Amino acid sequence: MVQIPKQQAAPDPAPTAPSPPPDPEPQDADQRVPHPVPTSADVARLAGVSRATVSYVLNNTRAVRISEPTRRRVREAAKELGYVPHAAARSLRAGHTRMVLMPTPQIPVGPLFNQFFSELQWALSRFDYTVVQYGSLGLTGEEAARAWAELRPVAVLAPDATALGARGVSVLKRSGAKAVFTLGPQRAEGAHALLMDQRLVGRSAAEHLLARGRRRIGVVVPEEPGLEPFSRPRLDGVRAAVRGTGDGGVTELPLGYGEDSAARLAGRWRGLGLDAVFAYNDEYAMLLMRALQDEGIRVPDDAAVVGADDLMLGRLLRPRLSSVRIELPSGRGLAELVDRVVREPGARPEVHDVLGASVVHRESS
Repeated sequence: MVQIPKQQAAPDPAPTAPSPPPDPEPQDADQRVPHPVPTSADVARLAGVSRATVSYVLNNTRAVRISEPTRRRVREAAKELGYVPHAAARSLRAGHTRMVLMPTPQIPVGPLFNQFFSELQWALSRFDYTVVQYGSLGLTGEEAARAWAELRPVAVLAPDATALGARGVSVLKRSGAKAVFTLGPQRAEGAHALLMDQRLVGRSAAEHLLARGRRRIGVVVPEEPGLEPFSRPRLDGVRAAVRGTGDGGVTELPLGYGEDSAARLAGRWRGLGLDAVFAYNDEYAMLLMRALQDEGIRVPDDAAVVGADDLMLGRLLRPRLSSVRIELPSGRGLAELVDRVVREPGARPEVHDVLGASVVHRESS
């Protein structure tokens, strides 16, 4: 018998050393070794000046005279090192920031005011202020002022004097704000006022229409919520101008911002007995003018139309739209005023009328 030999188990393999991990990918030295944060002392050494000089230059201190070559050398050193002043530390020393707080308006604003605010922000930045727009989320009065004060702004430009109030102004000043301004038709006690009296816009439109022989004037009042601080004073301005003539009348015309609402108003236009309309602004004017034309009402023969803001689009219509051109202060001039008040915080509150209005006559009226 042939015996088949038993199969022997293979011996365990000898343990092997684990393979070394692959060499790491070469990295840039800047990625491997973190750089220390540059300090004002580093800037001073590179520029060959004292730390105090660095502080004076980078903080735009006017009380100390420093030559322009030295200022340039310090700025170039700071740029080379990537040095940025520590805002929090600077705020602790000064008791406030270089921040100008601009709470966002609770009402929608048009292109004209958006352009004004953009120009103002740019101009303030030229004075080394940081402009921060703050969404108040429905806060008003002292509650809003406390929320703004937490950021320790050096100045606040509040869009609504009535919502801020005297107590709100006091809260901001106690927190270190050196300048509090309100923009709008009213004042707040203790604050500098930049008055924008919207009645002037309505009065200018009415005077233009009266001069063109129109006597029965309709005034569009937008139905959209939040526009009352603009629309009601403009209506009052029209009424005041017409009342001064001793004849004619004013009809309030609620209008929603939509084609259906404009079509309904145009459909009952002939029964209103109106020969002119001030349509609040150019957008509502263009909306209504198209609806009137669709209804067969001739502009300006049957109804003269005037808007406000003097938008470019209104000039492209047929007939071209007459409009109240609103004149706002230059951003640079207002920035200079803010800077002056910040440097002279003890001065009495100032009042400035900053809104002007004039009608640009075109074919629609």
